[in-house]
Amino acid sequence: MGNVSRRLTHVDASGAARMVDIGGKAVTVRTAEAEGRVAMRRETRALIEEQRVAKGDVMQVARIAGIQAAKRTSDLIPLCHPIPLDSVEVDFEFGNEATLRIRARVRATYRTGVEMEALAAAMGAALTVYDMCKSVDRSMILGPFVLVEKTGGRSGVFRRGRGDHA
Repeated sequence: MGNVSRRLTHVDASGAARMVDIGGKAVTVRTAEAEGRVAMRRETRALIEEQRVAKGDVMQVARIAGIQAAKRTSDLIPLCHPIPLDSVEVDFEFGNEATLRIRARVRATYRTGVEMEALAAAMGAALTVYDMCKSVDRSMILGPFVLVEKTGGRSGVFRRGRGDHA
């Protein structure tokens, strides 16, 4: 299980939910990269690549949605700290057949990590792809979404290995 602590960080002594106090943590550069996938029909892929989806340029709108999702992560996830982000990048690549790979990279100089922001960016982009294409393909499959890498902070570096899930 790795470095799992027995102490619950988001629960106080009485069992009530609490936001972790990060005031004493050092300000360091934190990065995270997350990945997600959207599987779709080949016809849907063609519409996206040819920019023939009725709602517009799917990848550009999804990129903006991913960036916005990263910026608004603390509004989506209870007890998440609002983090001043230095940068958010969202990129897309079609793989075999018609699976769109979404890669989100987030960087901040702050007291806590940006893993949730990277995951939120990938998920926000994927949800937008679905929303923009659902009129032609409601069978799209979203996921899995995974943390690929994170750097900074007390726990150091994490890189997804071959033995990790997904």
